[in-house]
Amino acid sequence: MCTRIQPIELITDCKNQNFDGIVLVTQSIKTLPEELQWLKSPLEDYSSVDRALGEEAVVLQVPGCPGNRLLFASTGPVNRDYDDVRRYSDAAICGIKRAMKAGMQRPLLVCPPHKDYETSTLVAALGALHALYMPIEVREANANPTPYKVCVLGLWVAKKEEGKKIIDLAIALESGRLVCRDIGGSDPERMAAPRVADYVQELFKDSPVTVEIVSDVKVLEKEYPCLAAVNRCAHAVQRHQARVIKLLYCGEGPVTTTLMLVGKGITYDTGGADIKAGGFMAGMHRDKCGAAAVAGFFQTLAKLKPKHLKVMGSMAMVRNSVGSDCYVADELIVSRAGRRVRVGNTDAEGRMVMVDLLCEMKEKAVREVSPQLFTIATLTGHAIRAMGPNYSIIMDNGPAHRAGNASKWQKAGDVLGDVFEISSIRREDYEFHKGQSEYEDILQSNNLPSSATPRGHQAPAAFLIMASGLDQFGVDSDKPLPYSHIDIAGSSGPFPGIPTGAPILAMATHYINL
Repeated sequence: MCTRIQPIELITDCKNQNFDGIVLVTQSIKTLPEELQWLKSPLEDYSSVDRALGEEAVVLQVPGCPGNRLLFASTGPVNRDYDDVRRYSDAAICGIKRAMKAGMQRPLLVCPPHKDYETSTLVAALGALHALYMPIEVREANANPTPYKVCVLGLWVAKKEEGKKIIDLAIALESGRLVCRDIGGSDPERMAAPRVADYVQELFKDSPVTVEIVSDVKVLEKEYPCLAAVNRCAHAVQRHQARVIKLLYCGEGPVTTTLMLVGKGITYDTGGADIKAGGFMAGMHRDKCGAAAVAGFFQTLAKLKPKHLKVMGSMAMVRNSVGSDCYVADELIVSRAGRRVRVGNTDAEGRMVMVDLLCEMKEKAVREVSPQLFTIATLTGHAIRAMGPNYSIIMDNGPAHRAGNASKWQKAGDVLGDVFEISSIRREDYEFHKGQSEYEDILQSNNLPSSATPRGHQAPAAFLIMASGLDQFGVDSDKPLPYSHIDIAGSSGPFPGIPTGAPILAMATHYINL
C-alpha cells in the first residue's frame, strides 16, 4: 500500500532547466512580481492574438523557460465581493491538468503571493496536488511503473525558508487528504469495513496515532446497538462485516484541548429495506467520507505532531445492506443512552451508526480537558439542496454556540478554501424527532427523503443529540458539553470524480498552529 503523496520539490530559480514547463498561476500579467517580469513580454504578445488568455489555460512556447513552455492559468479577478482564495486552487487544478495533457512530466508551479491572500501559494500547491492524486485502485493495479501522475511537481518560492514551510505544510495536509480520498472514494469492496481497518492499522503503524479495532459482533450489539441493527444484514457476509475503528493522538505537553470526532463510514448504502430505487444507488460508496475525513485528519496530526492537543476519533464502518435480515422501518431499538428509537426509514442509517459512538464520546468527555465533540458525515441530500455543492455545513448545540465554534470553523475554512456555511439547530428540529406514541421516545426519521423534508439537514443533528443523551449536557446542565454536527454531503466532492478531503484543511487550520 503506497500512501506517499506526489513528490514535490522546492525551487527558488524559476528558470531551472530540470523542469519541462512552467505552470503560472496568477491574477493577470499586470500583477507579476519583479522576479517574473521576464515572462510579461511573451504573455502580452500572445494576448494580442488570442483573447482566451486570462480565461482559459493556454500553453506558449517561450525560449528560456524550462522546457521552453509556459502554461498560463489565470485566477481571474480576486478582489470582488464574492471572490475568495479558492480562485488559486481552481486555477492550479486547471493548469496542472492542462500541463499533463501537454505532456509535462516535471511541471514547475509558479504562484507569486498576493497581498490580500497570504496563503495563495500554499492553496495553489494543494490544488495542484489534488489534480495529481491517483486513486488507490489505480496505484494497486500496477498499470503504471510509478504510483504518480508526474515524475515531480516543482514549486517556485523566491525565499527558501518560506518555501520550505509551505512545502512541509502542503505535504502534511495533502497526506491527510490522500488518506481521506483513498477511503472515501474507493469502491465498496476495496474499502469494505474490514479492509478499511487493515488500511488504517497499516497506515498508523509506528506513528503517534494508536488504533483499536472493534469487530466482535457481540460487543457491537452490546455497546453500539443502533450500529449493530444496521450491520445485522451485512454481518452475514464476512467481507462486509462492520468495524468500529478507534483512533487516539495525544501531543506532547499538558493537554489544553480535547477533540472527540465521530465519522460516518457507510461503505455502501443500498437504502436497506427502504431501498434506493430509480438509479439513486449509484455513488453510494461515497457515504463513508465522514469516517474517511476522521482518518485523514489523524494522518495530518501524525505528520505535524501538534503539542497540547488530544484527539479521539471513532470511525463507524458499516454497510447498509438489504436482505432477509436487514433492519426495517417500525423497529424499536434502544440506543446506548437508553432511549427507545423508532426506525422511520432505513435509508437514514447514517445517524443510526453514529449515535452510539457519540454517546460513548459523551461518556468519556466529562473526564477530558476542554472537550469538544463532533460528528462528521455525508448525511443529507438536503445539505446540498440548501447550500449547493462545494460547501460544508456546521451546526452547534447550545454550549458550542456560546463558544462561537461554528464561526471559528467558518473563519478557519476561509484560510485555505475549505469553506463552511452555518446552520442552527432550532426547537422545531427537536420536536420533529419526539416520539409519536407511547412505544418510542424518539423517532429516527420520517419516510421522505431529506431533500423533501423541511429543515432536512438540521433535524438529524437534533436526533443525534437526543438519542445519544447529549440533550442532558446543554446550556441548562451542570456539565455543558460543546457539540457540533458537520454535514459534508455537498463538500465531499463530485461523483463521478475525486473526493475533496473536506473538512481536513479547515480542521487543521483551526486546531493546529499552521
